Amino acid sequence: MKARIWGARGSLPVALNHKQVRAKLETALRGAIGRQLDDDAKIAAYLDEELGFEVSGTYGGNSSCVEVEVWDQANTREHVILDMGSGVRQLGGAKLARYGAGNPQTYHVFMSHLHWDHIMGFPFFTPAYIPGNRIIFYGCHEQLETAMRRQQEAISFPVSFDQLGATIEFRCMLPGVALEINGLRVTAKLQLHAGDSYGYRLEHGGRAMVYSTDSEHKLGDVEAGAAFVEFFRDADLVIFDAMYSLADSISVKADWGHSSNVVGVELCQLAGVRQLCLFHHEPIYDDAQIGRVLAETRRYAQITGEAPLKIVSAYDGMEIDL
Repeated sequence: MKARIWGARGSLPVALNHKQVRAKLETALRGAIGRQLDDDAKIAAYLDEELGFEVSGTYGGNSSCVEVEVWDQANTREHVILDMGSGVRQLGGAKLARYGAGNPQTYHVFMSHLHWDHIMGFPFFTPAYIPGNRIIFYGCHEQLETAMRRQQEAISFPVSFDQLGATIEFRCMLPGVALEINGLRVTAKLQLHAGDSYGYRLEHGGRAMVYSTDSEHKLGDVEAGAAFVEFFRDADLVIFDAMYSLADSISVKADWGHSSNVVGVELCQLAGVRQLCLFHHEPIYDDAQIGRVLAETRRYAQITGEAPLKIVSAYDGMEIDL
């Protein structure tokens, strides 16, 4: 299995502005003074080894979308997608470039919930316009089809849902009842979020990953915490909503439906998870702030954990092999 991040932001897409780009350039150029970067190898080493990712790269700005490669991509026409935030536009373009318009594909799409930052990319998902493709939406919300259709009504979008060329289906899941697709086992879990959100545990070939975004964890709710520990149990990867600091999540932003990096570490440590991916980044955080959160999270895990827990911070384009 492989997880590929196409959108890591929460609430709404964001973009680097000219001041942020200039600040990155200034930092990189200042650090390059006296280094004699006179060939490609030296330049590459400077970028990759000396500059932090928050300077040499970017965590990106697309809203939530994760692709999970389950089956051999050379021999399958079936794909798994978690949420359809703005990142799914680029995902669709990549699939079209690889397989072409005349080679029908099936997309299994699991929706955490129906807020706009998680569905807004679907009208721009090119495979939906191509006859022969098949898109199957899975979710625990009864209003799933209504939500996908509503955002393409005439007042909001120029192309109606009924004009899409692909065959589109909707299948309702029940929390705790596993669904199987060609050897892939998917189980949904109810999460605390306005309008309800659902996390997904995906298991295939002895590997397991959990996608748990838009989920608030109340520190005093021991029973709920224990249930999530079991949901995460022994996962190779947990993609986790770490939108807020712990202080914010239990004070000014309590009941806003999101969690923190500290809670993610604690749940994963108790569950024996091997890798934690911080996800659903706060849109007002720039790359430097996200980088600081990652460093702080790694320090916290090192101090508090007995078993090693690998921690990464999601960025658009990231690939994680399980």
